[in-house]
Amino acid sequence: MTTLLARDSVLVSADQMQQIETLGFEAGMPVAALMEKAGQRLFEWVQLHYPNGKIGILAGPGHNGGDALVVARELFLQGRPVQLYSPFTRLKPLTQQHLQYAAHLGITSVTDIRQLQHCQVVIDGLFGFGLTRPIMEPLAPDIQWLNQSGLQVVSIDLPSGIATDSGEPLGIAVRAHHTLCLGLWKQATVQTAALPYLGTCDRIDLDLPMADIQAVLGDKPALRRLTPTIVRSALPLDRDPTAHKYSVGQLLLVAGSKTYAGAALLAARGARASGVGMVTLAVPESLRLMAVGQIPEALVVGCPEQDGVIQALPETVVPEKYDAIALGPGLTRQAEAVVLALLPVPVTLVIDADALNILATRPETVADRLKQRSHTTLLTPHPGEFRRLFPHLPDQLDAAQTAANLTGATIILKRARSAIAAPDGPLWINPASTPALARGGSGDVLTGLVGGLLAQHRAHPQSATLAAIGGVGWHAAAADYAAQQQTVLGVDPLTLAAALAKGLPKNL
Repeated sequence: MTTLLARDSVLVSADQMQQIETLGFEAGMPVAALMEKAGQRLFEWVQLHYPNGKIGILAGPGHNGGDALVVARELFLQGRPVQLYSPFTRLKPLTQQHLQYAAHLGITSVTDIRQLQHCQVVIDGLFGFGLTRPIMEPLAPDIQWLNQSGLQVVSIDLPSGIATDSGEPLGIAVRAHHTLCLGLWKQATVQTAALPYLGTCDRIDLDLPMADIQAVLGDKPALRRLTPTIVRSALPLDRDPTAHKYSVGQLLLVAGSKTYAGAALLAARGARASGVGMVTLAVPESLRLMAVGQIPEALVVGCPEQDGVIQALPETVVPEKYDAIALGPGLTRQAEAVVLALLPVPVTLVIDADALNILATRPETVADRLKQRSHTTLLTPHPGEFRRLFPHLPDQLDAAQTAANLTGATIILKRARSAIAAPDGPLWINPASTPALARGGSGDVLTGLVGGLLAQHRAHPQSATLAAIGGVGWHAAAADYAAQQQTVLGVDPLTLAAALAKGLPKNL
């Protein structure tokens, strides 16, 4: 897997970003030069995406406002109509100089933000990273008007009013259509609280020296951002030309019940898409013939059941012979016997859905039970399941990492921006996803996909991390591909599973 530190895979806090910039300034990089570079590249982005129409500029008192004023100057010099709004009496010296020069050029300044109502787009340069105080009067009504105006808004670095680390709005915040993150990605860009404010995110590269980034973050930062390159490198795409179905992974998938028969089929479709050599699908005996008709390439085995719930595996199924086992989708909580029987099996294990809920009936023993396993364990909880498993962990970005260190398991915490944690890190965040995945059954597809990838990576020392990164990234890319074809409303789990083969080359 490609793990070389690259600017696009870095996520930084406000303090880390400030330290990196300070190293550059102390080494002789003029603040004015960095502002010019940022402003020029922002200007190029605006020209490319909004080549026509009047541009409104909101310039704050700090260097974020200076960046916006450089954009205003360059747009004006290219003949673009520009209107400037800067309702501040005190500005940083460099920003004040840019404002003074804007006035010298004859750029129109307005005294009321409502005078920007005829602009095609408004550039939000009020506040960048590092804001800690809530936005209050008299600026709060301006932001409220902007959010209700229907104008296209492009925010520089972060939407004004968003906390850099937590992503929480500080009182009120700008709701941007585009966010142009300067230099390095800020942690807020992957925080659930910030997502309603960010819009589409792009990074504006400022060529910050990798030596300065590594000096602050180290060679192995604790927090990393998935990129298409990293996701691709985690997939088993390079097969031996002599490969056969028994050499590219055997997966046992234990899933389904009379109540939730579809979950087993969806997980099996995810496993099928992974490219794994063989899938054995264990379902209640009453579902066996139905599953055979739906998943003809799988070896479907019927299990002893009670009231439509699996009670045990048949004697013909020997769990130890598989490269990976995935269990949980659709089992119901009455399948406790089979889940607890598989927990100590010396095989790599993916635990999802009701198998997680069964573990969570005694959350005080979860860490000990998982630490006792001799082989890799991968958990795939959504936030509700995660809280039941780890009720004492705070709801923070690094909660998955804490849980991984406690249990020795690799964890996929399924959120709007999913987190992947292995013991001792790093914590990976997938920034690419879509609300099209907010459908029952999407997680079942992911479980099968991850299980199939895990079986193929069986010999790799980082098999669980590879399967998690590859599965999460691929799953999100397929959903995004399907949403582009059919809108977010059209991505049902069957469509998602079918899109896995198409979404891989298009979006990765």
